[in-house]
Amino acid sequence: MSFVVKILGSNSAIPTIKRFASAHVLNVHERFFLIDCSEGTQIRLRMEGVKFLHINHIFISHLHGDHFFGLFGLISTLSMLGRKQALNIFADERLRAILDTVLNTNEIGFQVIVNPLNFKETNVILDTNALTVTSFPLKHRIPACGFLFKEKPKQRNIRKEFITTYNLSVKAILDIKNGADYRLSNGEIIPNSVLTVVPKPPVSYAYCSDTQYYEKIIPIIKGVDLLYHEATFTSKDEKLAKATGHSTGEQAAKIAKAAEVGKLIIGHFSSRYKNNDGMEAEAKKIFPNTQALKDGDTFVLNSQ
Repeated sequence: MSFVVKILGSNSAIPTIKRFASAHVLNVHERFFLIDCSEGTQIRLRMEGVKFLHINHIFISHLHGDHFFGLFGLISTLSMLGRKQALNIFADERLRAILDTVLNTNEIGFQVIVNPLNFKETNVILDTNALTVTSFPLKHRIPACGFLFKEKPKQRNIRKEFITTYNLSVKAILDIKNGADYRLSNGEIIPNSVLTVVPKPPVSYAYCSDTQYYEKIIPIIKGVDLLYHEATFTSKDEKLAKATGHSTGEQAAKIAKAAEVGKLIIGHFSSRYKNNDGMEAEAKKIFPNTQALKDGDTFVLNSQ
């Protein structure tokens, strides 16, 4: 079982030789969720060994090109790979018309479903057996959403030796995993706490790009294990950050500290900087457990 975040692109609007623009992929128990899809994302997916046909859900934070221009090529490739299953995209409803214009001139062998986001309030937009996905408003120059991925609590893990010892049926195993005790033929009750071990607690990941410093997101992302928050500029360019609807490394760290998150990762770096040491350094002064991203970085939150 896994909950793994992989960084496909860590730069802002203009990609560089070493950095692609925004895209992350989340692996939750071998179900893959793509978050933003900049130009070149399908190349990065290949480089990281992600199987294209395992991606069934794509989340687009907003309609600036460095967050969705990669969709067109990816959808075309999926079709050429023989995809038949519907692809669900969660995005600004205006994306539907944009995609229709492109897809109408190409033969796509599967349905592309655009699920409109609400940019004014927090909403659960996906609920599966393994996790819930919640969208929430950010503060940018155009409507933008962040995404919160929360793993659901797991069933208790049954001790394998008891399956053999008591010759447990499938029904008994399922009942025990759901919390039931087990009654022997002589009437003796084996407590569930003996039969099972407590699973690891569920984990969570929040994605916040692009946005100004915006304290309203703090209660939504409170206590997440891993927070991605954009840090396009250093503090010396704070006025530029505000003018363009972005954040500094220091501001991202203030959000992380107030939200009491486990770890902060920052990205969406402006190409004006030769390196991102400045963003990381100023963030670490406020929130020490901060990491400036590189393409290919991987974060394993739960490997049980």
